[in-house]
Amino acid sequence: MIRASATAKINLALVVGPSRSDGKHEVATVLQRIDLADRLELDAAPALRVDGFADDTLVRRALEALAAAVGVQPGWRVRIEKKIPVAAGLGGGSADAAAALQLANAALGHPLAPHDLHALARDLASDVPFFLTSGPQLATSDGTQLQPLDLPQDFWIVLLLPHGVRKASTADIYARFDERNGAGGFGERREVLLDGLANLARAVHLSTLPPNDLASSPFAERLRELGAFRADVSGAGPAVYGLFARERDAHAAASALGAAGRTWITAPAWYG
Repeated sequence: MIRASATAKINLALVVGPSRSDGKHEVATVLQRIDLADRLELDAAPALRVDGFADDTLVRRALEALAAAVGVQPGWRVRIEKKIPVAAGLGGGSADAAAALQLANAALGHPLAPHDLHALARDLASDVPFFLTSGPQLATSDGTQLQPLDLPQDFWIVLLLPHGVRKASTADIYARFDERNGAGGFGERREVLLDGLANLARAVHLSTLPPNDLASSPFAERLRELGAFRADVSGAGPAVYGLFARERDAHAAASALGAAGRTWITAPAWYG
């Protein structure tokens, strides 16, 4: 049996552009791992089996794709211990798929090279390649073109998953974005993002990055009132994060928001 952690992510910025010919959207987003993780175990098995998360489809698809790529039967049993909230904008499904790919690939007699594993991941979901990397990344194109970033990591993170808020389907969220002509000014917003990244010397400078184009929340403003130097929705939501310079302020903010939803206090993570 081999084991791995699958860390969640937040989008420190998410700039969305027009629809592409493949139906996806152009994006420019800053992806940051955080210290909130699912746990995976992988064993050899007579047939593919995924336990612990009944709604999984992505881990299964990932392992079927890996087996097909190397010409073997998908003879693995995976057990997932979920800690990352589901459908919250934190990338838990993609993180699990990437961790399962790495475990199963390592167990092969002739594993895929990293480049080939990344190519396979790009066909699964846009966030999966990110979870095969270490450290924060700038994701562009359809979200699968990655560039490592040297970002400050000395901050605390308060996550809030508000009570009673359910994530709409990603397709519906992007459809509403298109209906309101959200892609207008994409080039200018992308330049603001890139300029901000070029001038990041301290964690507090993350406050200069543009806000999430897909989703917003009144709880982001509440987190700023409670001392966050940056607060926004992660991905398509509904999870909201606030970044704090001091741990005690993060704890105070989480306590103040306890009645609004489920909260976590966490920190940046470099890898899974």
